[in-house]
Amino acid sequence: MKLRTLVFINAFAVGISIAAVNMYFQHKIIYSLVSLLIATIVSYFVFYYLINKYVYSKIKLIYKLIHSLKLGKDLKDALGEYISPDPINDVEQEVKEWARDKKLEIDDLKKQEKFRKEFLSNISHEFKTPLFAIEGYVEALKDGGLEDPKQAQVFLNKVSNNVDRLSVLIKDLNEISKIESGEIPINIEKFELTALVKEVMESLELKAKKYKIELVLKDKYDVPTWVKADREKIRQVLVNLIDNSFKYGKEHGHTFISIFSLHDQILTEITDEGIGINEEHLPRLFERFYRTDSSRSRQIGGSGLGLAIVKHIVEAHDQTINVRSTQGIGSTFGFTLQKAKENFINIPLIG
Repeated sequence: MKLRTLVFINAFAVGISIAAVNMYFQHKIIYSLVSLLIATIVSYFVFYYLINKYVYSKIKLIYKLIHSLKLGKDLKDALGEYISPDPINDVEQEVKEWARDKKLEIDDLKKQEKFRKEFLSNISHEFKTPLFAIEGYVEALKDGGLEDPKQAQVFLNKVSNNVDRLSVLIKDLNEISKIESGEIPINIEKFELTALVKEVMESLELKAKKYKIELVLKDKYDVPTWVKADREKIRQVLVNLIDNSFKYGKEHGHTFISIFSLHDQILTEITDEGIGINEEHLPRLFERFYRTDSSRSRQIGGSGLGLAIVKHIVEAHDQTINVRSTQGIGSTFGFTLQKAKENFINIPLIG
């Protein structure tokens, strides 16, 4: 409600009251109407002056302050001074918006704080495990382990394995940090996805035999499929997802790779026949160091960052990755890529 309207309503109410009193004592309608008119006019100017001087001007200042803070100095200077036609109502809306934004900001900060604590706890644990193992084997060697060459070799091999684990962890942390900050460029090019999938399958053939799992590219999807993406980054995505299917698959099982052509995207799915994932874990599966089964995950190795790296690479292409799973049956990870047009020119994209 505007100031003038608000003042007039109050002034008219005073005028009505005085006219009613006048009518009660003098019983003449003409006197009542005159008193109504005079009281309303006088009250209007008095109320307008008082409210404008002591209330409305302060509200205007509050609104201008809020408005200036929201716009920022540079934008405010560019747009010039803004005068609201109804600052009382605008202040109410601004305060409501401010309160809502602050609540969302506080909720977001709480989530970030929780994530930070979990991340620090996880990374501390990931580093401590191999470091304590290395420390133990080195102490054993110092305490006479070198006297038995065979036993010393066993200890040194275990030390070497834990050093390798630390190196992988540091390398993956460095890589995910660079991807997030945009330091690693995404070199978009046109390439044939099916050929890349076959290359990755060949490179992981020995590892598949070690896990006693058969890699299968479904025949009906074995057709040339052109996409535009960073070939080496997508190779890394495929390697990480297929390697993940080995770790959580079952012996003498299969890992299926399927390629689907959508409207303007290509969907690639990697399906295992493993233990599956409980539904409650699916929303957090791509978080750093998040493990659905900590004891088993650490036994089979890995940095715990593989799926987080995959997610960042796919999202750096402005595409999506998803997972669906049924316990006891297996899991399917799928990610999309942009179809390549016939006249597409290779370009580098930073970010």
